[in-house]
Amino acid sequence: MIPCPPLLATLAAGVALAATLTATLSQERRIPTSPAEVRLSYAPVVQRAAPAVVNVYAARTVATRSNPLFEDPFFRRFFGAPGMPGPNEQQQRSLGSGVLVDPVGLVVTNHHVIDGADQVKVSLADRREFEAEIVLKDARSDLAVLRIKGNGERFPALEFADSDALQVGDLVLAIGNPFAVGQTVTHGIVSALARTQVGITDYQFFIQTDAAINPGNSGGALVDLSGRIVGINTAIFSRGGGSIGIGFAIPANMVRVVVASARGGSSVVRRPWLGARLQAVTSEIADSIGLKRPGGALVTQVTPDSPATRAGLRSGDLIVTLDGQEIEDSNAFDYRFATKMIGGTSRIRLQRAGREMTVTIALEAAPELPREEIIIESRSPFQGATVSNLSPALADQLRLDPAAEGIVIVEIANGSIAQRFFQPGDVLQVVNNQKIARTGDLDRLSRQQTRQWRIVIRRGGQQMSVELRG
Repeated sequence: MIPCPPLLATLAAGVALAATLTATLSQERRIPTSPAEVRLSYAPVVQRAAPAVVNVYAARTVATRSNPLFEDPFFRRFFGAPGMPGPNEQQQRSLGSGVLVDPVGLVVTNHHVIDGADQVKVSLADRREFEAEIVLKDARSDLAVLRIKGNGERFPALEFADSDALQVGDLVLAIGNPFAVGQTVTHGIVSALARTQVGITDYQFFIQTDAAINPGNSGGALVDLSGRIVGINTAIFSRGGGSIGIGFAIPANMVRVVVASARGGSSVVRRPWLGARLQAVTSEIADSIGLKRPGGALVTQVTPDSPATRAGLRSGDLIVTLDGQEIEDSNAFDYRFATKMIGGTSRIRLQRAGREMTVTIALEAAPELPREEIIIESRSPFQGATVSNLSPALADQLRLDPAAEGIVIVEIANGSIAQRFFQPGDVLQVVNNQKIARTGDLDRLSRQQTRQWRIVIRRGGQQMSVELRG
């Protein structure tokens, strides 16, 4: 049988196309004619970025006693007597990384690297060492800003990229000092964005990368291929302590806000105050309010006389966007809102009873009151606790109910009596039937000689009554 003419024409065309492809592939397979044709390298990026990445050495001195009996006032009388052991001092050290973000010597690192340190040193890539002072600490974002004592010297510094412009799959480099082996560069991709269930800081919104990050990398730079900071490496997911390709970085847009506060001379980060409690939308909640899928941040409580109240937010509103950016859950809103600068307004699109509407909210700082922070030193259940007057600003910082009354424990000394009964964030409301309104009230009551203590505290949104005997 003779094929019909159209089939012959098709076969001929196919043979011609195959011959053309074969010739093209043969042309691509050739020996490089110069080193430039095979020299694909991240070296130019590293040369720009590496000089601005530093090692951070932090040390703190802690007092220890050889016997816990020496904490008792009776035995304290003998301290200093011949043969009687007294307090010992031990120096605890930590090592991390940091990034120069200003030529005047501002370094950003992780809060957990320098937390509690009374001495901080910075070592540059060229091995020079400088003393540094802590300018700002922000535990909520796990960031801190240091200033190198460099006698007016200008230092290499990196610029910030817009971390919102990152996409999954973008190439990134991680630079730091893992395991104290020296400055190390690893590469990978952005594995995920907006990780909100990591549980590291108050602002759960992380860049995930498979660039190797190990202990000692904390505070180091995650940079793009232009050598700009896209994030600050802060944590890893690991079962054995080393990298398994799941690392997390704080987005540059959050870091930028913290650095701006330090540049402005502030020792704390001033962020906008919403004045409302939010929660994530579960599958059950989504079904109950008629959503096709879980998403958005649900308003559960609105504080009177707050920006949220003045904007018209109500309990039950579902926030879906902030200034046009989609809000997946309450953590995403917290991050987005926290990166806004004080002053001006933002627009929130929400759903209310099946209707969509947009409200405008003022970007204001939470009201602050004199904190009158004191350490309770008298022999009592509160000995070793640092307490502060409660204000909307402090309540927002500690994620407490802004309507709560009393004073709040902000810190507890290790090994203290207070550590046995309380924890930071406890709100003390009543002691021995007397209402606690200011820190001075607790200071006065803690000096009383009594062996019975009736205490009312608020912890985790629940009120508790405690009776202690001593």
